[in-house]
Amino acid sequence: GRVGVQKQSDIIPEYDRGDLYRIMIDRRAAGAIPTRIGYRTKKTQTYFAEEWSADHVIDDQLRANADAPFSPEVDGTRFLTQQLKLRREQQWITSFFSTGNLWTGSSDGADLVAGTDFTAWSNAASSPLDDVAKWRSLVKGQTGYYPNKFVCHDQVWNDLKNHPDIVERITGSAGPNNPAVVNKSSVAGLMELDEIHVASAVQNTGGEGSTAADSFGFIAGKHALLVYADPNPTLWSPTGGLTYTWDALVSGAQAGQAIFTFREPNEIGDIVRIRAAFDQKIIAPDVGLVFANASTK
Repeated sequence: GRVGVQKQSDIIPEYDRGDLYRIMIDRRAAGAIPTRIGYRTKKTQTYFAEEWSADHVIDDQLRANADAPFSPEVDGTRFLTQQLKLRREQQWITSFFSTGNLWTGSSDGADLVAGTDFTAWSNAASSPLDDVAKWRSLVKGQTGYYPNKFVCHDQVWNDLKNHPDIVERITGSAGPNNPAVVNKSSVAGLMELDEIHVASAVQNTGGEGSTAADSFGFIAGKHALLVYADPNPTLWSPTGGLTYTWDALVSGAQAGQAIFTFREPNEIGDIVRIRAAFDQKIIAPDVGLVFANASTK
């Protein structure tokens, strides 16, 4: 989820889970004062929305020589937008999708490792529906919230949508006038989730230059994240994680992002500039868990 903030850095309030679920309300006798109850908060966690930005120069000669279908300003805007999307995805993966005990929603507070805690879903003998149901129930029992979102690597999604348990459940009611459709929506329904997202962004980690070889690959590892995400997040939301966008950084920014073109006196051309400021934080680590190495393909 995303929330807009007015300051680059501030406190993230944390409520005491024990206080929220400890039943303290009591009977009141006539004439008596009601039992006074409350909850504790911690103010140790903060966010810091770092700025990410880049310029793309459109030289006057380039603009003057551009013929259709080339459009230097449109192309430059698309290029910068794609760059920011990739950076956001990379930061999201680093903040929320990496293994190493970032999430604590499993029974022992660590990542669930394929081959130890569950059978990898690329194995036809595995039980992905049972695995998700088991840990959804465990998180609910520990926090009061059922995980409602599922994020997985592209290969993990391929394993799931072709898994015999899932195909059998979806095709069981299929017929000539009701063909089976195995998609993210239908699989999410089987898992009792609101949404399934596939982390399929690709980056080139190869060097720049004519002699450097490209090296393309998925940004995300072959894992899966099961988490509760508030559908209407606020600064006070009991949600797995939030992206804080510094909306007040640039006038007219949308979701903490702005792109504009201007003339620079020392440049013989126009500059297209993109700016964004955001931070991504795990807010409630106990409402999420990672299935590490969910695919071995």
